Amino acid sequence: MSMNRRTVVKAIAAGGALIGASVMMPRAAMAAWAESAFKADKQDAAMNALLGSSEAADSAEVTLKAPDIAENGAVVPVTVRTSMANVESISIFVENNPNPLVAEFMIPAGTDADVSTRLRMGKTSKVTAVVKADGKLFSAAKEVKVTIGGCGG
Repeated sequence: MSMNRRTVVKAIAAGGALIGASVMMPRAAMAAWAESAFKADKQDAAMNALLGSSEAADSAEVTLKAPDIAENGAVVPVTVRTSMANVESISIFVENNPNPLVAEFMIPAGTDADVSTRLRMGKTSKVTAVVKADGKLFSAAKEVKVTIGGCGG
């Protein structure tokens, strides 16, 4: 039995379509699941929607690095890291933003829980990092003063 070129191309295209669909489905499900958290206008509501609770214990094991003064609120560098075991996710909230949840990072098992990003802040606010480890929530927070607004200001 010999395969002609058209049969091989069809088989490759069909396999690629199936792989593409399987990759997109989890992302679509995750985006729909977290949508209410990202649209929430209060930090407590965002934490409840995303993490199931708005209570996180302050922890010295969570390190939040952010500037004391951000000269431009459109690009505020933030780094969060922890050496805790079994970290599931790291979420970052900016209390006075119109939508306080600004980032969520899923941490794969066996990887370092160390993330960096740039946030957008409209005005001076408390930035809170929440680490979910072993099903429990731990946090660190820091007040960041913004001199030029980044959310339309």
